[in-house]
Amino acid sequence: MPETAIAGARRFSFYLERLFQARPERLAELKAHLHQPFTPGEMAAFADWDTLDEADALIGALRRLRQAVMARLIARDLAGLAPLDEVVTTISDLADFAIVRAEASACASLARYGTPTGEDSGEAQQLIVVAMGKLGGFELNVSSDIDLIFVYPEDGETAGGRVTSNHEYFTRLGKEIIRIISETTADGLVFRVDMRLRPYGDSGPLVMSFAALENYLLTQGREWERYAWIKGRAVTGDAAGLAELVRPFVYRKYLDYGAYGAMRELHAQIRREVARRDMAANIKLGPGGIREIEFIAQVFQLIRGGREKRLQLKGTRETLACLKAMHLMEDDAVSELEAAYDYLRRLEHRLQYVDDAQTQTLPETDAARHAIAQSMGATNWDAFMATLNVHRRHVTRHFEQVFFLPTENAPAHPLAGLWRDIRENGEADPAPALASLGYEDAAAVARQLSALAGSQRYRQLPASSQHKFDALLPPLIEVAGALPQPDATLSRILALLEAVSRRASYLALLTEYPQTLQRLAQLCSASSWVSGYLMRHPILLDELLDARVLYASPDWDRLARELDAGMQENKGDAEAQMDTLRHFQHAQVFRLVAQDIAGMWTLEALSDELSRLADVTLAATLKYAWLDIRGRHTDTPRFAIVGYGKLGGKELGYASDLDLIFLYDDEHADAPELYARLARKMTTWLTSTTSAGVLYDIDLRLRPNGQSGLLVSTVDAFEHYQQHEAWVWEHQALTRARFVAGDAAIGARFEAIRQRVLGLKREPQALASEVVAMRARMRESHPAIDTDVKNATGGIIDAEFIVQYLILAHAHELPALTANTGTIALLAVAADAGLIDRALAADAQAAYRHYRRLQHASRLAEVRAVAVDGALKAHYRQVAALWEALFAGVEPPQT
Repeated sequence: MPETAIAGARRFSFYLERLFQARPERLAELKAHLHQPFTPGEMAAFADWDTLDEADALIGALRRLRQAVMARLIARDLAGLAPLDEVVTTISDLADFAIVRAEASACASLARYGTPTGEDSGEAQQLIVVAMGKLGGFELNVSSDIDLIFVYPEDGETAGGRVTSNHEYFTRLGKEIIRIISETTADGLVFRVDMRLRPYGDSGPLVMSFAALENYLLTQGREWERYAWIKGRAVTGDAAGLAELVRPFVYRKYLDYGAYGAMRELHAQIRREVARRDMAANIKLGPGGIREIEFIAQVFQLIRGGREKRLQLKGTRETLACLKAMHLMEDDAVSELEAAYDYLRRLEHRLQYVDDAQTQTLPETDAARHAIAQSMGATNWDAFMATLNVHRRHVTRHFEQVFFLPTENAPAHPLAGLWRDIRENGEADPAPALASLGYEDAAAVARQLSALAGSQRYRQLPASSQHKFDALLPPLIEVAGALPQPDATLSRILALLEAVSRRASYLALLTEYPQTLQRLAQLCSASSWVSGYLMRHPILLDELLDARVLYASPDWDRLARELDAGMQENKGDAEAQMDTLRHFQHAQVFRLVAQDIAGMWTLEALSDELSRLADVTLAATLKYAWLDIRGRHTDTPRFAIVGYGKLGGKELGYASDLDLIFLYDDEHADAPELYARLARKMTTWLTSTTSAGVLYDIDLRLRPNGQSGLLVSTVDAFEHYQQHEAWVWEHQALTRARFVAGDAAIGARFEAIRQRVLGLKREPQALASEVVAMRARMRESHPAIDTDVKNATGGIIDAEFIVQYLILAHAHELPALTANTGTIALLAVAADAGLIDRALAADAQAAYRHYRRLQHASRLAEVRAVAVDGALKAHYRQVAALWEALFAGVEPPQT
């Protein structure tokens, strides 16, 4: 019943009791409307605002509106009718409404000056009232100040009245807005206004142009201002222009782990002030309080918001939800923070309901404590404090996990002295210490470390970066010494550190997360290719942070959705979309190589995963490159990508090219040109070097008529070419082809064509002659060398040619051979059908597996030649024996 709820609210709120005694009409209104939230529409209907031109009339109406809003909020909240979201949203809506009405009234009062006009654009100017803090995040508390900043687009003068500068006009306007909102009358005030977050604080100008603000942020903006501007939101005026100006200041393009240090120092200042003023009972600033939850959310925004636009949010709660969705924090941790935030904010409001005072401090008297405990649903103060302390402990634990710097107050690393002696050219020879750590050529390692210490790059590092570098070297020397190939491992790590040292953020990442050093060293030890990949894409160091993510088997459906979301965020910005594709693909490759080195994948399974990655990436490239085509006649192109070679056979390696052809089936008059443009655009998107690197190298020479042919073909033209014009080698290539992305119906047609072409009846002897001739031509440019498992006699190509011959010769009678299941599986199909000797087939299968493992290992080690041993030679002989069984006496065709 309304009467019961209102009576309970009056018991807990002296402010409400005083209000009803002074304004009985507020009580009547509340009884009639307690059942419903106070909406913006109801605020607009509360008075005939358009007639309240005079500031004095508006001042009274706004204060009466606040009384009505507060009465309903207090009663609904204390009765359990209003969740936290309703409370903070309603009071934020009231502040926005008051600002808009105050600005309109203030403008009317300055009509004598005419319209402020931009000196460059000649356009009318409007004041941008920027909401900061909790109002910016739509999370205002009920008795809060509102933090505002006043900005206007351009300098200039007013036109049409008493001429004055835009700066002077907007200064007058800002002062009037503040007066309308914050002046205390018999009805109180609407909100206290705090302007101290503006550039230069209290000593700075009240208003500032875009140009002046941009200059300030670029030259004098401090880290705490980045934190503050996360929540900056334009309530009036040019919101898009403001966001465009401020965004680069707040959000870095790279992962900004340097934000940890700045946020940690800001929090330390707050804690020192709390301790000095004995504010442990302050639930906002004290340990485990609201501010610590906000810091946790916002440090992730500062670090990652430039890369992940999803994190460019204003509110704490929505940011926490995003952290959970992005798996940046564990679900349980986020849930505890969300629960603590809800509890602390509801408690904050109950403290403020008592006297409509801006307080976050727990009461001291027994009566006040009992009332607060009851209002929070506790039976007594001790029970209330027990619950509160659970939430605060959760917050403190998670805050320290995020912000705790492991090197802070920690004893110096045992090898710190070794590195210091090397840097300072100490008398002690470091080689014996390095040898004891496991280094094989300790003298050479010592010389390398000494050269690093004396290098210009190291010497020219800023002091803070050099300090981080010095902290990283001792543990890295220790870790690398305990791994296989310690000398090479350390050399690779040092090269990587030198490459990234100019970017303090990467040094900060490794300093903040020392657990990454072991993972980094293990990867560099296992593969020079990985260390080179990290040097080209140091942003991937971020992948080392969370072992759960790094070693999680890929969920391609989820990853495809995440990629699509990232592409959507950058809609209309082709360069940003190209970078999004690259960041996605590089991250997945890095995760797969880490899992590969950890022994989580067989080579065949790894190739499948790399092929799935290419499929997902190509699908997104096709979708968004098409949406970037002007004049397109449909949002969904009737276009398909077909993969050949390693992509077609799902045998991709880490650095494999993609062999592609493009097909379409569309009778629209503009289709040929539109799809040709699409193919060119996709080629650009895939192969261009951007700030994020390269996506894939692609080869389009397998299309009909090769390099002289059209870039795209209709499905009918492709079928005709394959049936009547294609060479035998092109049919060989077709054995390892599959639909990859695009229109599934075209993909189905392609597969049907592929099976029909492969199933054509061919004269075996003539076919064998063509295959042997093709292999001979390949050897002219790629001689058979035993250290090259691909081209060696009895090597990879010979095994693949054997299978391709069997498919083309026998698929008409054995359709199972057309299945694109790979060389090893198809050898088994042929053996089971009696087409080849079962023992020879088994030997060839074993050989092919061995070749691919050697090839994979040599690529990870970045060596071209493989070591030739007895086992490899035996495998060569086994494949050569199967070749001889099929092609003995076969002569190339006469030309």
